[in-house]
Amino acid sequence: MSGHSKWATIKRKKAATDQARGKLFSKYIKEITIAARHGGGDLEANPRLRTAVNTAKAVNMPAGNIERAIKRGTGEIDGVHYDEMQYEGYATGGVALLVEVATDNRNRTAGDIRHIFTKHGGSLAEAGAVSYLFRLRGVILVDKDAVAEETLIEAALEAGAEDVITEGDTYEILTPPGQLEAVKDALVAKGVALQSAELTKTSSQMVPIGESAAGSVLKLIEAIEDHDDVQKVYSNFSVTDEVLARLMR
Repeated sequence: MSGHSKWATIKRKKAATDQARGKLFSKYIKEITIAARHGGGDLEANPRLRTAVNTAKAVNMPAGNIERAIKRGTGEIDGVHYDEMQYEGYATGGVALLVEVATDNRNRTAGDIRHIFTKHGGSLAEAGAVSYLFRLRGVILVDKDAVAEETLIEAALEAGAEDVITEGDTYEILTPPGQLEAVKDALVAKGVALQSAELTKTSSQMVPIGESAAGSVLKLIEAIEDHDDVQKVYSNFSVTDEVLARLMR
């Protein structure tokens, strides 16, 4: 199991504030800008941009914000230039963390991320120390009450999904990166309600941890995600459903 759905459950609860929503908008604007810069402003010809725009629309980002972000990326209007970087490190219990950032000041961001890791009991590692543990995939989450398992599996696999995993009260559909939109569209066409659909990185080498360690890991991840330059944080920790329920209180 990738454990992605448990982490997604925690993040959804934590994202239920206006402040968190504003940070999400900022992250998506950066991603849209970068995607447009690298692949152009045509959604049909730029899969990364198409996914970024669809993700932004899913959290009700205004169309004007999306359009301006695309134009900044293509150079039609002036905007800040962001560099993409990643940091690798460890949290409590040997949990691996992969941090992706988009920054206009590399030195500032590097110092900030190092400080956050140290402050919360983690440590940065050399390039390549943990990145090999993570694989880019499309991940679609569906509530188990939304559709029969056999129907979902058949539709997902026919559309190009790699696997369908039952994780608690959620189906987790894994796709190759290039098939995320096709699988998502196929499920929507069959009337399946989706919790979320995104490109993310998952790990097959999970580190099981208890409640105390999970609390420490989550505090570190929250602190990292709170940094304005951080786009995504990937981790390979795993907790039981009982521990997850207590963490969600």
